[in-house]
Amino acid sequence: MSRIQIERNITLLMIFGFFQMFMIIIPVIVPLFQSKGLDLAQIFYLQAIFAGIVVCFEIPSGYFADRFGRRRAVTWGGFMTGVGYTVLTFADDFSGLVLFECSVGIGLSLTSGADIALLYDSQKELDAEPEEQRNSIANFRMSKSMAETAAALVGGVVVLYSFNLLVLVQAFISWLPFVVTLFLVEPSYHRLDEGGHLENAKRVLSHIFVDDSFLRLLFITMIAYSLSTFYVVWLMQPWWEGQGIPLSYFGVLWAGLNLMVGVSAKVSVKMERHLGAGLTLTTMAALPAIGYFSMALMDGWVVILLSAGFYLSRGINQVVLTDAFNARIPSEFRATANSLTGFAFRLVFIVTGPMIGYLTSWQGLSTTLMVLGIATAALYGLLMLPLIKRIPSHSIQQTGRAAIGRATNGRTTNGRGEGNP
Repeated sequence: MSRIQIERNITLLMIFGFFQMFMIIIPVIVPLFQSKGLDLAQIFYLQAIFAGIVVCFEIPSGYFADRFGRRRAVTWGGFMTGVGYTVLTFADDFSGLVLFECSVGIGLSLTSGADIALLYDSQKELDAEPEEQRNSIANFRMSKSMAETAAALVGGVVVLYSFNLLVLVQAFISWLPFVVTLFLVEPSYHRLDEGGHLENAKRVLSHIFVDDSFLRLLFITMIAYSLSTFYVVWLMQPWWEGQGIPLSYFGVLWAGLNLMVGVSAKVSVKMERHLGAGLTLTTMAALPAIGYFSMALMDGWVVILLSAGFYLSRGINQVVLTDAFNARIPSEFRATANSLTGFAFRLVFIVTGPMIGYLTSWQGLSTTLMVLGIATAALYGLLMLPLIKRIPSHSIQQTGRAAIGRATNGRTTNGRGEGNP
C-alpha cells in the first residue's frame, strides 16, 4: 500500500468514528423506549440483552479481525449497524427492540477493537512517534465526542417533531460509516498464525492475565472505570425528568456533557505530561464518585455541572489507559485484545445492569445513585491506588512502551511475554 493510502486511513477512521457516534436518538433514548411501552427495568433488561450479544461476538469478531483483516471487520460491522437501525424504524414492542439491539450488538462487536487496531497499525506503518500515536487516539475520541455533541443538538430539534422522524433520520445516518469503510485499506501487520486457534487464544490470554501483572491490573481498572461512567447514561435522563427539565433541553444537555469527553481526551495527554500519571488517574477516579454523590444528595443545575465529571473521567480513561494498554499489546493480536476489554465490560454489565434497574424500581433513583457512588469510591482503594503505585515513571504510557519495546513479533525476549515494570 502507498503511503498516501495509509495516511488517508487516518482521516477516514476519524470520519468513520464521527458518523458511528452520530446517534441522534441517544439524548432521548429512555423516553423513546418508554414511548414503546417499556419501563426502566425493561430498558435495563434490554441493555443486558444487547450486552449479551456483544459478549457472544466480541472476542470471535476480534479474532476474525486479527486473522482475516481489520478493514473487513469494520466493514461488516458498519453493515450490521445500518441493518440494526433500519430494523428500529419498524420496531414497536419489546421483541422488535430486541432484534434491533441484536443487530447493533453484532455490528459493535465487529467494529470494537478492529477500529483501534487499524488506527494503530496505520500509524505504525507510517513510523509515527509514540506521542503521535497517542494524539491519534485522542483525535479519534475527539471525533466521536464531537459527533455525540452535534448529534445531541440535532436530535433535540428533530424529537420536537416526532419520535418517528427521529428514528428515520437515525436510520439514514447509520449507513454512512459503512460507506466510509469501503475506502479504507489494510495496513501491513503480523497476522496470527493460521490454524491452532486454541493456541492463539492461549497466547492472548496468557499475555494479558498471566505474564504481566501490571497489564492484568490495567485491564481490570479500565473495565471498572468504564462501567462507573456507563451506568449513569441510563440514569441521567430519568434524573433530569425528576428535576422537571423539559424534554426539549435534553439534546442541549447531552451535547454539552458529551463534549466534555472530547475535551478531556484532548487535554489528557498534556495533563499527564504536566501533572504526572498519579494525579491524572486520581482525578479520573474521583470525578464519577463526586457525580454519583451529588446526584443522590443534591438538586439543581449545580449537579448537572458536577455530573460533567463522568464524561471528563471517561475521556481520560479512553486515552491514557487505552493507550497504555495498547502499548503493551503486540500488533498481531491487538484487535483480539481490544475486543477482550469490550467482552469483559459487557459481561459484567449483563450481571449488574438488571440489578441496577431492579434496585431503581425497588428503592428509587436516589438510593441507586448513592450505592453506585459508594462502589465507585471503593474502586480507588481496590484498583486505582495499586495501579498508581506500580507506575515507576512519570507516564503510564512510558511504562507500557518500555514493556512492549521488549517484544519481538508478539513474543518477548524471555519467551513468556514478561512485561512487569
